[in-house]
Amino acid sequence: QVQLVESGGGLVQPGGSLRLSCAASGSFFSIFGMGWYRQAPGKQRELVAAATSGGSTNYADSVKGRFTFSRDNAKNTVYLQMNSLRPEDTAVYYCNAQIRPNLYGPYGNYWGQGTQVTVSS
Repeated sequence: QVQLVESGGGLVQPGGSLRLSCAASGSFFSIFGMGWYRQAPGKQRELVAAATSGGSTNYADSVKGRFTFSRDNAKNTVYLQMNSLRPEDTAVYYCNAQIRPNLYGPYGNYWGQGTQVTVSS
């Protein structure tokens, strides 16, 4: 069974930093894209940053220059380094991946359980 396991959320003051990690575990054939989304209370889930295997990274305009997405394909892990955090970055952050469970099946869309990021003084 494929799982995305997130870690690294928490409470931080404005201007502070956090680093999120997400590792894909279980049995699967390949991963195509991985990324991070977030959902604030009362708002829709939105893309934060994502990239395909070997491709360029797409960032939300609101995080460009502050957040850095990275991917370790050998470890099936992605990271989100978040600097200069603002109160409006407060949300539940979700890891997302397109994973092919086996050679003959299609890619499925998988989500992590979410990790809370709260930016407050």
